[in-house]
Amino acid sequence: MSERLQPGDVAPAFTLPDADGKPVSLADHQGRKVIVYFYPAALTPGCTKQACDFTDNLELLAGAGYDVIGISPDSPEKLAKFREKESLRITLLADPDKKVTEAYGAYGEKKNYGKTYLGVIRSTVVVDEQGKVERALYNVRATGHVAKIIKDLGL
Repeated sequence: MSERLQPGDVAPAFTLPDADGKPVSLADHQGRKVIVYFYPAALTPGCTKQACDFTDNLELLAGAGYDVIGISPDSPEKLAKFREKESLRITLLADPDKKVTEAYGAYGEKKNYGKTYLGVIRSTVVVDEQGKVERALYNVRATGHVAKIIKDLGL
């Protein structure tokens, strides 16, 4: 089980491959706010809905100074398929060993149909321009989550 981040914490640094296999670091976004969200698996209904919602609101978010990064344990090849199939415009990063997911507190015990297991906890962390955690939301719902973030950020 990983520790959950709190507002004011320094966001853990990371460098992960994107859907094209190119390395992307949190440091690449220095000076901009970043919405880093963690989802269990590309090409699944809930994760598709969430990724499409972020893509649909990307202009609004980018206009307000936010970059959006989605992280899952999927391979870059699967992320590329996901991006093409759904016409996604957000940055998708692969974290197959779940080290970054764990560092952000987005990996741990989940319950589904009465069974407890370890997995990716759908989470969103908003990082400010200085690399500090502004908000950390855990166990979020795929549907309606992006609208809630936009409202919470006052956009």
